[in-house]
Amino acid sequence: MIDTDIGVRPATSPIHLRVRGGVKLSGSIDVKTSKNAGVALLCASLLNKGTTTLRRVARIEEVIRILRVLSSMGVQYRWLGADGDLEITPPERLDLSRIDVDAARRTRSIIMFLGPLLHDYTEFELPFAGGCDLGDRTVEPHMVALRRYGLSVETSHGCYHASVKEDVEPPRSIVLTERGDTVTENAIMAAARCPESTTIRNASCNYMVQDLCFFLERLGVRIEGVGTTTITVHGRETIDVEVDYAPSEDPIEAWSLIVAAIVTESEITVNRVPIEFVEIELACAEEMGLRYSCSEEYLAANGRTRLVDLTVFPSQLRAPIDKIHPMPFPGLNIDNLPFFALIGSCAEGSTMIHDWVYENRAIYLTELNRLGARVRLLDPHRIYVDGPVRWSGAEVVCPPALRPAVVLLLAMLRAKGTSVLRHVNVIHRGYEQLAERLKKLGAEIEVFWGD
Repeated sequence: MIDTDIGVRPATSPIHLRVRGGVKLSGSIDVKTSKNAGVALLCASLLNKGTTTLRRVARIEEVIRILRVLSSMGVQYRWLGADGDLEITPPERLDLSRIDVDAARRTRSIIMFLGPLLHDYTEFELPFAGGCDLGDRTVEPHMVALRRYGLSVETSHGCYHASVKEDVEPPRSIVLTERGDTVTENAIMAAARCPESTTIRNASCNYMVQDLCFFLERLGVRIEGVGTTTITVHGRETIDVEVDYAPSEDPIEAWSLIVAAIVTESEITVNRVPIEFVEIELACAEEMGLRYSCSEEYLAANGRTRLVDLTVFPSQLRAPIDKIHPMPFPGLNIDNLPFFALIGSCAEGSTMIHDWVYENRAIYLTELNRLGARVRLLDPHRIYVDGPVRWSGAEVVCPPALRPAVVLLLAMLRAKGTSVLRHVNVIHRGYEQLAERLKKLGAEIEVFWGD
């Protein structure tokens, strides 16, 4: 049974894609707003006693799960029309005893409730953070930052049991032990409700952190050092503002669409690319032979983020001399790294990819071998990719990780014959109607669901 409207599928039914590859794509496509900024802003809406309106929010599973959690706690929300505008109205007091445990455990973003909640609740529980299966990731950096506000957390029976000491003097400065995105966001949100200034050092300056800062500034929180690793937050004890904010476009989706053009050797224009956050990726790909052009820069709806329209041209690719590896911004984005396994498979020579952040993700990239790729796993963090390869259709089950799943889908666009990608529900965590949007570029993709 075919379902072209993913929104009406049975809630528990697995979704699959049938792809006829080897088809050239053409046309233009717009980048949706950022997944990671969107979920951070939903968490940050808990800081505000007034109504928060967010514009063009991507209707993805990660957003829906956070909204389910917020709704279970008493937050009211409603979608305003078809463009993804979202209105969020908090209750006088959240009912944390009724939290939707199932939704909370399916997202890592639940950990970002700690920073907003610690100012108003002396004791509360949150389910363990979930999300993609990418190996163990410690939450200790969050605890190191938030203990300075009197927060202590014990874990048992699948929950974080949080308690907050009320007589703790707020910190004047915090040094993060990890320059992580969600760690930085948690620290910033905690600082936003402190009337004194707080300086956060070793902070991430990535795109979602910047969007969070821009949003908080609309709430009246003064922030210095946005876009740097030292951020000073001048908080407000009470925030009660009617705020209207538009998060910027998603650089990971932008890079995914650029790679769709690269792997299919197609000429495609990707509109609304947040250029500052894909410049290193483009520089690496350009060294591999990628040809592209950019429009003049213009500003996103938030008035701060620089965008371009980027056209990709068919290119003869060669393997890079050096290994490809991620770094905190302004380095190559951790979430964009898996796509270089696909680019390397289209290039002449051997490419080493070092995914030093996650224990399991590099392993999932060996699934490309089912489609004809030559990916050699050196250890849980490093792979060699030999190219170019003769892609061929196959049936593959999605790995339980968002970006490797999309890498497989894009490889199927190149592979001759028909491929089937099963259990693609994970892709809907971070991409809104990706298959339908690729079809508008000429991709031959059929959506079906069932066992």
